[in-house]
Amino acid sequence: LLRSSQPLTGHNRRRCREDERLLGTILDEGERGFIIDTRSAQAAKQARISGGGTEPKSSYPQWRRLHRALERGRPLQESFSRLVEACSEPSPSMERWLGRLDGSRWLSHVKAALSTACLAAQCLDREDSKVLVHGAEGTDTTLLVTALAQLILDPSCRSLEGFQGLLEREWIEAGHPFQLRCARSASCQARGKQEAPLFLLFLDCVWQLSRQFPFSLQFGEQLLLTLFDNAYASAFGTFLCNNERERSLCKVRESTHSLWAWLNQPEERQKYLNPLYSHNPLVIWPSVEPQSIQLWQGLFLRWIRPSQHLDEAWEEIQRLVEG
Repeated sequence: LLRSSQPLTGHNRRRCREDERLLGTILDEGERGFIIDTRSAQAAKQARISGGGTEPKSSYPQWRRLHRALERGRPLQESFSRLVEACSEPSPSMERWLGRLDGSRWLSHVKAALSTACLAAQCLDREDSKVLVHGAEGTDTTLLVTALAQLILDPSCRSLEGFQGLLEREWIEAGHPFQLRCARSASCQARGKQEAPLFLLFLDCVWQLSRQFPFSLQFGEQLLLTLFDNAYASAFGTFLCNNERERSLCKVRESTHSLWAWLNQPEERQKYLNPLYSHNPLVIWPSVEPQSIQLWQGLFLRWIRPSQHLDEAWEEIQRLVEG
């Protein structure tokens, strides 16, 4: 599973021979691979028209391109804003609530992200093919797909330590611009041009996996909520800056504490473990049918619905498992 930091294009409408040679060396003779483009076919065409280079099929004869459009900017931000507004409305009727939830299109974005990750996982697992995921910049939807595909395929990524390693590798080191994307509170009405809840969308997809496979992830919902909170406001330096270069210039690792070091303390670690966890060596294939994708109430309704009974039930489960 590969990711591209930029679209496979040359400049000024020229082919990029370096890309062609690089992809040519990845596959053996007679082997085929898949390029999953997280842009729509129309967006890719528009990029070519505006001088973004060309990608003739003849230059990549062993690769098959699959377009799976995923929103990453303003449309995703507006979708999230509409969902927050719907969740904040006091005492709406059931019809109005369902209408506003559907109108936000947030669950459609969750479905699209999981569907694309499943496609990448299927190409790897069932077709035994190489997969390259790329998009507009390679630091947003590209990371979303590769990280989710690894969770689906690799049981080591579903452990607490493995999941932390996945986040460090696929989001932080790979250059997701946290400072730009999470500049303000997630629920703030004022929006910057670069803001977009891509990391939140990823966490929501992980929650969907944990709900559909309650025994397969070693961590629980509390970890996902903690990660969400720390992405937007944190006492730690883990999600600071936009890339590794900025973190190095700002000496983030030398002057701040790591969120992972805090979470992995024995007394803290216990709070985030799933008491029902049982190592599952198999691939987990999530359902993306409409009835299978649910609103993450623990996040979106966390300040509205009382959590006392849920917390008590969780404590009872832990007690029974330990006993």
